[in-house]
Amino acid sequence: MGNETKEYFEKFKSDVAKMKEQIPDTVNGFAGLFGKVMKDGALSLLEKELVALGIGVAQRCVLCIRLHVQKCLDAGATKEQILEAASVSVMMCGGPAYTHIPVVMDTLEALQG
Repeated sequence: MGNETKEYFEKFKSDVAKMKEQIPDTVNGFAGLFGKVMKDGALSLLEKELVALGIGVAQRCVLCIRLHVQKCLDAGATKEQILEAASVSVMMCGGPAYTHIPVVMDTLEALQG
């Protein structure tokens, strides 16, 4: 895993642990919502993760991009599906989303390579 990606995942894990201590209701509330929504339903978990990744790219949220690239891979997405979902965000949001495609690519390379 690339150093920057590895550092991100380590820091995020540490940050979540701090949040669990300091704002447990927020963490539990978000985790509950996440758990209820992000499961197979009318859309598969894979489809939902690709949507979440697309929104992360559209919102230019580097942390969301990294997390949802990982979750897309965990749900069985291919590199091509992930890049295509990110490309839809570029079509919808233009240049700001376009400049975040390298984050998707770097995270893919770090997690797969």
